Amino acid sequence: MSPPSRSRLADPLYAVICALGIAQITAWGTTYYCLGVLAASIIAETGWSRTLVFSGFTAGLLAIGLVSPWAGRFIDQYGARTVMTIGTVLASLCLYALSLVRSEAEYLAVWAFLGVGMRLVLYDAAFAALVQVAPSRGRLAISYLTLFGAFASTVFWVIGHYLNEALGWRQTLVAFAVIQLLVCLPLNWFGLSWRESAGQAATPAEKARAAREGPPLTGRLRTLTLVLFAMVMSLNGFIFGVMSVHLVPLLEAAGLTAASAVWIASLKGFAQFGGRVVEITFGRNLRAITVARIALGVLPLSFLVLLAAGGKLYAILLFTLLMGAAQGVITIVRGAVPLALFGAEGYGAVLGMLATPFVIVNATAPAIFALVVDRWGWPAGEWTLLGTCATSWIAMELMARWYARARRA
Repeated sequence: MSPPSRSRLADPLYAVICALGIAQITAWGTTYYCLGVLAASIIAETGWSRTLVFSGFTAGLLAIGLVSPWAGRFIDQYGARTVMTIGTVLASLCLYALSLVRSEAEYLAVWAFLGVGMRLVLYDAAFAALVQVAPSRGRLAISYLTLFGAFASTVFWVIGHYLNEALGWRQTLVAFAVIQLLVCLPLNWFGLSWRESAGQAATPAEKARAAREGPPLTGRLRTLTLVLFAMVMSLNGFIFGVMSVHLVPLLEAAGLTAASAVWIASLKGFAQFGGRVVEITFGRNLRAITVARIALGVLPLSFLVLLAAGGKLYAILLFTLLMGAAQGVITIVRGAVPLALFGAEGYGAVLGMLATPFVIVNATAPAIFALVVDRWGWPAGEWTLLGTCATSWIAMELMARWYARARRA
């Protein structure tokens, strides 16, 4: 084993990332992705409409957006370790409560509270936790953490499927609640107990990276940059929301059979993982805002490939891989760019302010896209996606150039 490999294994930060990574797989899989395998059973038992069942998920996302500013400030004030521990307990209680609901109102209300729990334990909270643990290596830690998150749906759709087949959806939610307490609670509490020392924050490589990014923004420049970046990420929230629900039918509309569309869509997760590996390997020596410009530029390119695919399997596969890789890197960008621009001080509050418009757009995007498709057809939907991500990329380019001029001034 080489000396650098031994050094990484001995670094407590990597143990923190592994603990938090396993907790993130579990937290995402038992909450955000649970309807992926349980929705059909809920509909069959209760007789509720599909719209109502997925409206619960929308209620949860809207709750995330509404509480994000307060959640961010709580993380800065009380520490991510405490907040994520409380969030884990709340999420577990809500999953158990969801297993007991008998009316539509109860179902929607529990999902709203579950959204609060998700905000306290998922990526935005975890990113802030890593920055508090290792302020000098926050971007690197965020990149590594997102590698774990790519497997959440893969792992828990399988677990959830077998639990649902054996126990039913209600007992599966009870099992998920127990898993939250047994897995996430100790990993969040003990995993986030470590802090890097002052000596660890002063390596030459870390100093060089900090010098490339420049000092944190202040005053009017900070406010304007925050607003511009929030707009860029909100536009991407529309793409993320649509792709999370409509990817398979979008691929079918592009010319694939149902079976082929499901198979191709399943590769999106691997593409996200691959994009994050590329960012860790080659992007660490680039400024965070440069990585953002590249990732946001690849996204409209992928939709151009889809529009020109003409039903060809290889072209649709290329679209899925490009789109998935870009989305994988953009997840890192959501945490890395604010850290580079605004610094570690008050980082939780910054993420909270950025999350509100992103999540609200993300929650409403599937319904808006469905309306476009129902009224004007799938080609109009594809052009809408292309126009949205192209606007986001152009806005990012304008922001980056304005930011560079303001820095020089």
